[in-house]
Amino acid sequence: MEHAPIDEFTKEPRISYFSMEIGLRGDMPTYSGGLGVLAGDTIKSAADLKLPMIAVTNLTKKGYFRQELDIYGRQTEAPDELDPATFMIPLKERVTVYIEEREVLIGAWLYVVRSATGGKIPIIFLDTDLAVNAPQDREITHYLYGGDSVYRLKQEIVLGIGGVRMLDELGFEIKKFHMNEGHSSLLTLELLKRHKKDIEEVWDERLVWDVEKVRSLCVFTTHTPVAAGHDKFPYDLVQATMCEVIPIKAIKEFAGHEHLNLTLLALNLSNFINGVAKRHGEVSKGMFPGYEINAITNGVHSFTWTCNSFKKIYDKYLPGWANEPEIFVRIGRIPDDELWAAHMEAKRQLIDHVNRETQAGMNYDTLTIGFARRATAYKRADLLFTDMDRLARIGEGRLQIIYAGKAHPKDEPGKALIQRIFEIKERLRDKIKIAFLKNYNMDLALKLVSGVDVWLNTPLRPLEASGTSGMKATHNGVPNFSVLDGWWIEGHIEGYTGWAIGPAPDVPADPARDADDLYYKLESAIIPAFYNDKHLWIRIMQNTIGKNAYYFNSHRMMRRYVTEAYIR
Repeated sequence: MEHAPIDEFTKEPRISYFSMEIGLRGDMPTYSGGLGVLAGDTIKSAADLKLPMIAVTNLTKKGYFRQELDIYGRQTEAPDELDPATFMIPLKERVTVYIEEREVLIGAWLYVVRSATGGKIPIIFLDTDLAVNAPQDREITHYLYGGDSVYRLKQEIVLGIGGVRMLDELGFEIKKFHMNEGHSSLLTLELLKRHKKDIEEVWDERLVWDVEKVRSLCVFTTHTPVAAGHDKFPYDLVQATMCEVIPIKAIKEFAGHEHLNLTLLALNLSNFINGVAKRHGEVSKGMFPGYEINAITNGVHSFTWTCNSFKKIYDKYLPGWANEPEIFVRIGRIPDDELWAAHMEAKRQLIDHVNRETQAGMNYDTLTIGFARRATAYKRADLLFTDMDRLARIGEGRLQIIYAGKAHPKDEPGKALIQRIFEIKERLRDKIKIAFLKNYNMDLALKLVSGVDVWLNTPLRPLEASGTSGMKATHNGVPNFSVLDGWWIEGHIEGYTGWAIGPAPDVPADPARDADDLYYKLESAIIPAFYNDKHLWIRIMQNTIGKNAYYFNSHRMMRRYVTEAYIR
């Protein structure tokens, strides 16, 4: 008898990892940015470490979006089409959820992450684009973060409630449900529905639900320190959209009486809650007083985020590094000239790509700064241009800058930020070469984090929960120049692993001071070291690998999740 492709994974209990987006590869548009790429890195490390895990996400056949930019930097969005059959195996199983009192059928696709260690992690992609569904229901799994709040709630019903039902239908026994951000927290309602106390007469409706049992099954990772980033839905919308789980009156006990707050729902029904950096854990405690919030600092998947030239020298001098990143502490084994040659190989590939795409005329020997992340106001992509005369004086002939990043389709200030960079690019073109690369994705990210000389990060504190792009840079010997927020508070040693921008984390944020400090360190420390003291520069490159990549990797992160969250 032929076995279903999922059967080999149902033989042992598993940890289920729920995430609205999962970034696994650049040509598979199942992610929008950092949250999804982190999810992909989490799963890849779980495969390397042979952890018993399964991941659940929505398919999003039209992706997040493909970014187009005109000559003025005006962004337009086009669908980023995905044919799942190119990468995944369709599964025959179907489950049902009820949305707007209609029966919505959910199908599934299987993608398997395979590690060189022999580990394998299945990912279930949920799909409502089935002929039996109404046209508006077929579209639920088309666009990542698309549409209005009704569309968003429908997606979260499919992910949370439909995801739990699909795991059950596929025959999985689940030990823990790990919610990567609040998008999937409706799964707790499905668990409450399944776990009722055996009580004949209940004087208080809340006693029906075996809350402690549900809590013992749930782990919640919160990522955003911005209040607006936590999904909330008015209850009249919830009543009109979500059917057949548990009564609204009961939901309000766990998700808030004013509106359905998905973060609050996850907080109230999880036994382990964590932020994604030490500082973010502290900020989250301030946002959600009364909850025990731990901190497990994010990491990145070392093998994925190391460029080919560095993989070669790591294989030569640090065998085993990919599955044991602690070996990076021995970085001193690599001769200086080979380390620099590996960097210059990556830099030449990046500069050639930039010049092909933008005709920027950049060269290999100029100090190159990289800034690539979601284009939104608090990340302050234009802090570098606070005083353009001062920047031109400092950087003329000695500096070139590469930008990339998408603005959310509804983020008008974010779109305006991209246009401002295009305007400044033209204004400074005779003094500092600036390029903006369109359609930022995982493939372009690897080129950038490995090919620039310095990785710049300028968020408004304390709004950076963790930040993982800088960790990727460290795996390629690229030092960080960043505001002391998120992970950089933990990774920064001034002048040793990189440089800080602005005051210490316990001092109130001051944008004017941030800009002044940025210019001062660029002029007095970074540019002189790069051009005049190659020995010092290579020491800093070594330190960023031996002190930062050594620790800020997803293998270390996953080992902590296992010991602190999963086996509680």
